[in-house]
Amino acid sequence: MGVVIAILSGKGGTGKTSVCAGLATCLAELGQRVLCVDLDVGLRNLDISLGMSGEPALAFTEVSQGGAPLSGAARHPKYQELRFLTAPVWDTEPDSAAFGRMILEARSQFDYILLDAPAGTGPAFRMAASHASLQILVTGPDPAALRDGARVAELLELMGRDHVRLVVNRVSVKLYRAMNLTVDDIMDTVGCPLLGLVPEDRNVTLAAVQERPLMDLTRRGAAAAYGRIARRITGEPVSLMKIK
Repeated sequence: MGVVIAILSGKGGTGKTSVCAGLATCLAELGQRVLCVDLDVGLRNLDISLGMSGEPALAFTEVSQGGAPLSGAARHPKYQELRFLTAPVWDTEPDSAAFGRMILEARSQFDYILLDAPAGTGPAFRMAASHASLQILVTGPDPAALRDGARVAELLELMGRDHVRLVVNRVSVKLYRAMNLTVDDIMDTVGCPLLGLVPEDRNVTLAAVQERPLMDLTRRGAAAAYGRIARRITGEPVSLMKIK
């Protein structure tokens, strides 16, 4: 049965969606069958980071409510093992029970199901967290992101989620030195074990502007970090990336 991974953040602007797209494409490159689901109802944009903005895609609600088959999920034009369900354009609270039935079906067809939850702790966040066996919490170094990340970690603990891992995004050694901050400080503040580090990389923005997957633009920087995290997720004994 496939592994369900919720990609979460306490606040907007941490780069959560870029991390989700990067992990999805890297897992697909490793030969894993991947389903990526955008849960940001009303504000969907995962398709841009995946390089699928020009592809017609089903909303996950169409599948979960029985209006379309899971086999209709959009296939990535380059990464053939990667499929995608977008979020509906209208702002409505999704049916968690129906979503759970869809996820159960997806687990029989895919190796990994990645859920890109909206920032914050609303209904879609809770739905993603409750249906996932691994929760990846994405944060940055600013005080608001750390405070919100710590709050999300506490909430996940209250929900009984005991497999929460931290990805520190947009790491800059120069900035951290100026802030007198270390990755250990971030781990202590948020209170989660570290899964990976992603360096600050302007190519993430350039890829989004060009509506291309980051891996099509470069194999260095953030792209290399996504690859290492993906391999760690699959169980490979890969060390953490050194940030220069």
